[in-house]
Amino acid sequence: MAKSRRLLVLIKPKDLEDPMAGNAPLGTPAQFAEAVAVFNTAPDGSTSTRLGTAVLHGPGYTVEYASGQDIINQAMVSVYESESAWPVLSRLCKELGWKMQDTESGQVFG
Repeated sequence: MAKSRRLLVLIKPKDLEDPMAGNAPLGTPAQFAEAVAVFNTAPDGSTSTRLGTAVLHGPGYTVEYASGQDIINQAMVSVYESESAWPVLSRLCKELGWKMQDTESGQVFG
């Protein structure tokens, strides 16, 4: 049986108390990569990108974002191994003030 993959979107709410206030940028690609590097999330060292996206690898998950943008507004997270991914993603969101939104249900958490 194939493992299921869960898709989430990393966002940074402008106002944690008001979800309708919109989202703030996650930073430039360099700022974003530096912020997630603390959580063992980094490129795999290859020079290729997937059709205009940069891919960072973390424990049990990957993070993809548009590589041609000056500012990153959101990033897609694919969770492959939830036991190792959730503690890291939860800590990442807590420490950086980011949230995760489930692409299927629309639920925001983190």
